[in-house]
Amino acid sequence: TFKKNRMSILAGLTRLRQICCDPRLFIEDYTGGSGKVEQVKDFLVAAKENNRRVLLFSQFTSMLSILEKELNELGLETFYLRGSTKPQDRLTMANAFNEGEKDVFLISLKAGGTGLNLTGADTVILYDLWWNPAVEEQAAGRAHRMGQKKVVEVWRMIAEGTVEEKMNSLQQEKRELFQKVIQGNEEQLAK
Repeated sequence: TFKKNRMSILAGLTRLRQICCDPRLFIEDYTGGSGKVEQVKDFLVAAKENNRRVLLFSQFTSMLSILEKELNELGLETFYLRGSTKPQDRLTMANAFNEGEKDVFLISLKAGGTGLNLTGADTVILYDLWWNPAVEEQAAGRAHRMGQKKVVEVWRMIAEGTVEEKMNSLQQEKRELFQKVIQGNEEQLAK
């Protein structure tokens, strides 16, 4: 049936996206490397040396767990916000991060997309792409809040030659379509 085929396609796309993040998400007992993990580790070490404070978002909690372990092994201190994190603990972690505790705040995209004020960050990394660009913009907005005194840089990690490049193109098309619709409505209102 169409619905069953559609689900198989979506599952396949999810697997491709996981492989872009780190093959360990998909291949059991994988012992090779991950270019994306190595790149983000280098970036975060340099960020710490330059006194940058980083929010790192992923929609794959298993990816965040891998990063937490690897970053801690490098001496980078992390907070990790999961969907299961209690509201009071979220607030405690957010306040501690904003006051300068820890180097990196790892956040599940769904868990941390709304309601958090993380103006202690000046750098946002979107480790993997989301189909809807508005979800990513909302996540990046955690650092763009009242009281933010620094310029916030947003980095999107895209594995070259992969499904992530296609997703990035689709997101750009969605943004352009949205702008055309908004501009068209503004022109109609101006008449």
